[in-house]
Amino acid sequence: MNKTIICGSDHSLALLENGTLECWGSNKRNECNPVYKTFTNIIQIACRFHHSVVLKDDGTLECWGDDICNQCDCVYKTFTNIISVACGMYHSVALRSDGTLECWGNNDWKQCDPVYKSFTNIISVACGEYHSVALKEDGNIECWGSNHKNQCDSVYKTFSGVINVACGGFHSVAIREDGTLECWGDNEYNQCDSVYKTFTNIISVACGHIHSVALKSDGTLECWGGNSWNQCDPVYKSFTNIISVACGGDHSVALKDDGTVECWGDNRVNQCNPVYKTFSNIIQINCGGFHSVALRDTGTLELWGDNEYNQCNPKYKTFTNVRLHNTDYILK
Repeated sequence: MNKTIICGSDHSLALLENGTLECWGSNKRNECNPVYKTFTNIIQIACRFHHSVVLKDDGTLECWGDDICNQCDCVYKTFTNIISVACGMYHSVALRSDGTLECWGNNDWKQCDPVYKSFTNIISVACGEYHSVALKEDGNIECWGSNHKNQCDSVYKTFSGVINVACGGFHSVAIREDGTLECWGDNEYNQCDSVYKTFTNIISVACGHIHSVALKSDGTLECWGGNSWNQCDPVYKSFTNIISVACGGDHSVALKDDGTVECWGDNRVNQCNPVYKTFSNIIQINCGGFHSVALRDTGTLELWGDNEYNQCNPKYKTFTNVRLHNTDYILK
């Protein structure tokens, strides 16, 4: 299920039941430009750093926010038959219903290199800061963009039987159909430490800037990568009955099957403030750079973490009817 709450670096989006949006947090680069209030019939939302992209039920896109690197270049208005979208730091990738891709935004690191035009039979896509990974229906993957930290090292061509992919800042993780993992890219902070080779029964994975968290079929977690801010503090080993996980820059949030959450990692700006222990009836979570958002089964929100740019402004308390499920909202 696509997320109906999602976070950029310093802003957040919520998709409402009526197909409109709420946006709050930093507006220093037009992340919350009121233009978003004109968008209707939205079925998917995506953002990464200071820009956002939304998919409409007619297969077209809307984009707003920072345009310093052409992230919101109006070329996106020519795209049709889009079924999903993902955002990198300064670029975005859209997947068409025919399994082909469109890319736009910054190309300084080949994020939008025309090589993507040769890819076919794509079923999903994920973006790191300056690279992207596309999953093909045959379980193989394609990777393009920056390779300055081995994000696109050709080792990915040896992977098969892949069913899902996720990207951190400069590394990527692939889940195989047998529940094992492959990691490649930057390893400066052990993001690709071979410990991941020992993990089994993995059903989903999330990536922070320099760490990753994998959810196992028994509801427990595995965590590896940078630990300078306790991103991989062994406290995660005590968590059980986890059903989903999300990563911020250097912190992570896990959702339990009883509707409560666990949070660990960097707490310099209250990303792991114990207030989260008071939340209940949570059904969805997402993380920004230094803040997190949780959706209740009532369609209301809880936020915690950094508020320097109004990421946790109490305005969010006024939002209601946030979309709980989107399986019944499909392309026309």
